[in-house]
Amino acid sequence: MANIKSAKKRIKVIQTKTLRNKMIKSSLKTTEKKFLSSIDNGNAEEAKATLREAVKALDMAASKGIIHKNKAARDKSKLTLKLNGLTA
Repeated sequence: MANIKSAKKRIKVIQTKTLRNKMIKSSLKTTEKKFLSSIDNGNAEEAKATLREAVKALDMAASKGIIHKNKAARDKSKLTLKLNGLTA
């Protein structure tokens, strides 16, 4: 356990940031799973709507530094290809 006041504060700040990051990552995974389940069901309209949500969540996570911007771009590309495969 830290003894210095600033070190104690850093521990508190890191805990709150970790909780925020976990919350955003969890919601990101949930939106991706919703999209993938709509693809599995073959529902193109629902897939388009959930793709928009997933792209928005990916962009938000990348802008906050929770995931790398290239990972966000890679995931968006992967999801878009899946949607294109369904509609084609």
